[in-house]
Amino acid sequence: MLDGNRPLDWAYRLFVYGLGGLAIAFMIAPVAVGLAMSFTAGQTLKFPPDGLSLRWYSALLDPAQSAPIHTAILHSVQIAVLTVLGAVLVAAPAAYGVTRLKPAASAAVEPLMLAPLVLPSLVYGLAALIASGRAGLSPSFGLVVFGHIVVFGPLMYRSCAAITQRLDPSLEEASALLGTGPLRTFLRVTLPLMLPGILAGMFLVFMQSLDNVSVTLFLADARTTVLPLRMFQMIEESLDVRVAAISGLLIGAVLLCLIVSWRALEPKRQG
Repeated sequence: MLDGNRPLDWAYRLFVYGLGGLAIAFMIAPVAVGLAMSFTAGQTLKFPPDGLSLRWYSALLDPAQSAPIHTAILHSVQIAVLTVLGAVLVAAPAAYGVTRLKPAASAAVEPLMLAPLVLPSLVYGLAALIASGRAGLSPSFGLVVFGHIVVFGPLMYRSCAAITQRLDPSLEEASALLGTGPLRTFLRVTLPLMLPGILAGMFLVFMQSLDNVSVTLFLADARTTVLPLRMFQMIEESLDVRVAAISGLLIGAVLLCLIVSWRALEPKRQG
């Protein structure tokens, strides 16, 4: 019987490991190519690189050579941080409230909370520009932050809802029976239990906001230069190698965040 199952076993392994390996290679190969090009000693983006050098990282970090890039990075980080704060203040309480509704009401409200994820961000950016113009609002830094909160807030909602749906209501009931008020119960009991979902949502919202182009393209004014748009301009103008250096720094930052989060959660997994 084992012999009869061997062909199926090998076919399953070939399907899973073969296609899985191709998918992983498809995702990792562009990252590796971009990272390799960032260390080139040449004058333009080229693979394989013409020698190895850190000259473009040095140029990227030099305020005299890369002042517009530094300004764009600052704006992007400011927008991402404010978007994360807005998503935490709006989407996390919303996730808690919706999951405490009756099942029929929760099922009716949740699609509305997740609707911005379904609508293409390009369409939303254009619609938001038209709506803000009708309301007498011109593109600005604050309008970009508001647009990012609307578009990426559902990521925070979804990650928090995954936690709140599994919370045991008896914990809050026990806290109330001990004389604790609703606000203190939320801060001392519910919020710590929601923290993993909030942290996961913060990471997702920050990265999506930092990388967004479409919403920012429509809602930003001329003074609000963000990193993705600046990178597109650099590629269109001269295939500037500093674009690859920026990508290398972003890759390193993401890997560092993943390692830190893995180390932080390791004691909990062992416990």
